Amino acid sequence: MSDLDSLGQGFGDATMSIGRITVPVDDTVHHLMVTSEDAAAVAALPPGSALLIVQRGGMGGERFLLHADKVLSGRSVKADIFLDDVTVSRKHAEFRKTPDGYSIRDVGSLNGTYVNKERIENEVPLRSGAEVQIGKFRMSYQASPNTTSASE
Repeated sequence: MSDLDSLGQGFGDATMSIGRITVPVDDTVHHLMVTSEDAAAVAALPPGSALLIVQRGGMGGERFLLHADKVLSGRSVKADIFLDDVTVSRKHAEFRKTPDGYSIRDVGSLNGTYVNKERIENEVPLRSGAEVQIGKFRMSYQASPNTTSASE
């Protein structure tokens, strides 16, 4: 009889909570790299759109286009931006188009959403070059240069 068997019948059907999964955020400064191909893609963006470029986690260099009024990111296959990792909630963060570009807000994720290494609690406007972290994914936000912004 194994030690698990001695705990009683039905143990195999039990759900065990292991607590909250935390995503380490190191304090070292990482300069986000934008390749010449990324720069060309950003330059070709239509007005009012933006690009998220994966820097760390997942497929490095992967790009996600932001062009709709609302873009949901998460681990759900129904999310507009599908980020396949356990550190990402099914519905994690939402990007929202504003007159000045895009903003981001956490939509109740377990591990939080970070902009420039700071956990956000409310909706935060994004500026080109900002680092967005969702779970283990670190992405560079790049707004279309063809967009005029009232805040610039």
